[in-house]
Amino acid sequence: MDTPVPKNAEEEARALAAVEAHHAGMLKRLRALIAALTQAVKAHNTVAEHDAHEVLVEWCETELVPHALAEEGPLYSGAGAAPEGRLLVAGMLAEHKVIVSLVERLRTAQGVDAAVAAAGIGEVFALHLDKENGLLMPFIVESPGLSLAGSVAGLHELVGEAHVHAAPHGSVAPAPPVST
Repeated sequence: MDTPVPKNAEEEARALAAVEAHHAGMLKRLRALIAALTQAVKAHNTVAEHDAHEVLVEWCETELVPHALAEEGPLYSGAGAAPEGRLLVAGMLAEHKVIVSLVERLRTAQGVDAAVAAAGIGEVFALHLDKENGLLMPFIVESPGLSLAGSVAGLHELVGEAHVHAAPHGSVAPAPPVST
């Protein structure tokens, strides 16, 4: 019987910290963009609303959706193949579909409808990150045969551009603290 290759606990911890820091930064940025749009809508400032809407849609298209798609590969595949992780991953994939649907709605919405779609994206994404950080990633770290460090190595969409480098054994650099 094959035994799983032992994981490097330090590499796993660094990968977990990098992903969590990246998630925190993404959520902070998303909330700021949503706040800018919402404030512009409330103020009936159509110029600021248009600008905030464009920036938010662009961020969703260049950061949020690519992040979700990158997760569906190496991060979700191993956990989704394990009987214990199958339902969690299925639920998380469903959340990705909701996020993408809300981004599509946001793209064409204006005014209050845009603010509502943006708020929906923020709420679903925050819940999604809680599940990834608190359930999925610990499951991957603790599961023999799965490696968080291996799953995110080289993927800036999952750990942020600043955290990807050629460290020994394909590990991920530790993430600096995210200021609030």
